[in-house]
Amino acid sequence: MLLLVIVLPLSTALIVVVTLTLKWKLIECWKSRTGPSNDGINSPQAIRRFSCHELLRATDRFSENNLIGIGSFGSVYVARLQDGMEVAVKVFHQQYERALKSFEDECEVMKRIRHRNLVKIISSCSNDDFKALIMKYMPNGSLENCLYSGTCMLDIFQRLNIMIDVALALEYLHFGHSTPIIHCDLKPSNVLLDEDMVAHISDFGIAKLLSGEDQLSIQIQTLATIGYMAPEYGTKGRVCTRGDVYSYGIMLMEMFTKKKPTDEIFIGELSLNRWINDLLPVSVMEVIDTNLLRGEERFFAAKEQILLSVLNLATECTIESRDGNGADMGWIFSTPDPNP
Repeated sequence: MLLLVIVLPLSTALIVVVTLTLKWKLIECWKSRTGPSNDGINSPQAIRRFSCHELLRATDRFSENNLIGIGSFGSVYVARLQDGMEVAVKVFHQQYERALKSFEDECEVMKRIRHRNLVKIISSCSNDDFKALIMKYMPNGSLENCLYSGTCMLDIFQRLNIMIDVALALEYLHFGHSTPIIHCDLKPSNVLLDEDMVAHISDFGIAKLLSGEDQLSIQIQTLATIGYMAPEYGTKGRVCTRGDVYSYGIMLMEMFTKKKPTDEIFIGELSLNRWINDLLPVSVMEVIDTNLLRGEERFFAAKEQILLSVLNLATECTIESRDGNGADMGWIFSTPDPNP
């Protein structure tokens, strides 16, 4: 850390120190947090009523021109209200029973949570033929679109800040109130970016609430995304907070390698996780997104060390414990022995 402060310009050094300090504080918070957090819980949430007619008019009758995303359970449109306000409207597919259940589950979860790094639900609109959630509009779209867009280039520090935002949101979901909430489907397409590039986790359609203070996991059959899903969930249907940590680790890998866990090269026994584990000891340059760091770049060594630290954390997040229950927060974030 001292070396970074010496070799980097003051402004850049401060960013590095702050982001790394935040990262390690998040680790300690994940390890030790047992009580509820009041982060955002007591903030008043204005409730505004919307009619179906108003939403039809604001989206030009849900035209394709206003369509900004399609998911398993619904489609998302940008809506321009008469007062000039822009919002996002998630319309659930009525023909699918799972979509209706997703709407109910998401409403139940969103009633309980409020945090800077979670997408704000403004209101809902529901009748026998129509169900929708009205959310704050995120002008920079999803992290997935931004990461793979040819017009958007995220540097090291932007990517670090986004992943810190995601970690803060997860910490709140898991420890911020008496009932832990598991997102169950954490991935770049479910992380949205506002006008300031602050990240917000979205889509709680398959999120699960763990009831009971001592309940660490639940057995349930639900949908999740292959590649980001923890092995114990895929094989045993076990949903627990560790599953979100695993997904977070995969997202860290994807964020800094710019490779999806579902890319064609990852077939059979070769996964994104294993690919990084095999090549990282050789050189971090073997796996990182080539746009992040070039050999002739100023302060190459310092940035290389940051990337190595981040990817080592990502591999720890995705370690499976010996009992097959997945990575335990207290274990994977423990301080490594300097003399193994």
